[in-house]
Amino acid sequence: MPLSQQDTDTAAEAVTERMRALRGLEDGRSSVRLRAALAVGTDPDPRFVGKLVERCAVEPEFYVREMLTWALTRHPAAVTVPALLGEVRSEREQARSQALHTLSKIGDRQAWPAITPALLSDADDEVARSAWRAAVVLAPEGEERGLAAALAAQFGRGGRETQLSLSRALIALGEVIVPALDAAMIDPEPAVRAHARATERLLRDPDAGFECAIEEAKRVVALGGAGEEGEEE
Repeated sequence: MPLSQQDTDTAAEAVTERMRALRGLEDGRSSVRLRAALAVGTDPDPRFVGKLVERCAVEPEFYVREMLTWALTRHPAAVTVPALLGEVRSEREQARSQALHTLSKIGDRQAWPAITPALLSDADDEVARSAWRAAVVLAPEGEERGLAAALAAQFGRGGRETQLSLSRALIALGEVIVPALDAAMIDPEPAVRAHARATERLLRDPDAGFECAIEEAKRVVALGGAGEEGEEE
């Protein structure tokens, strides 16, 4: 049945609105970019995935990047995942980080092979943190123990936020991380031992604050482990 003139006009208006939204993604005002990302996500069109991914790599505002990620999750994974996998190999740190973040939100485990050791140990903390979170979400059954070992190799890295991200990623894997924790808690490096011990405490008591756990772990490490058994009596 042929489209009526009204249907044709409506379709044309929809395309015009989408094109206006795409132009809005490059507006100098963050509020306009935010509304544009919302509009594209509200009315998904696979033809616009490339532009959304491209914008993720350069968008300076965190909350706009989050809206861009949301917009991408509204599109078919068959279209978004291949585009994002190309970005995780980008030389631009933000492109890698945001692509990994978006992949973790989509949750398509076909993206798992892209989570390489190089990404898990990326020199940029934001990229590494995104890779840790994505890895936990995307790891297929049976890969958890190997992933735990790879993540544990990053103990002692970075500041509080980076260390907390690593601990949270490990804890999300569950009891499978215990062997990796045990090995790290006897590492020659004090910072590694303290971070591993703090993670182990959080695994046992998820309600414990990270600051308290890390400070207590540092104290125990400084004392060479003395008195730890007594604390738990």
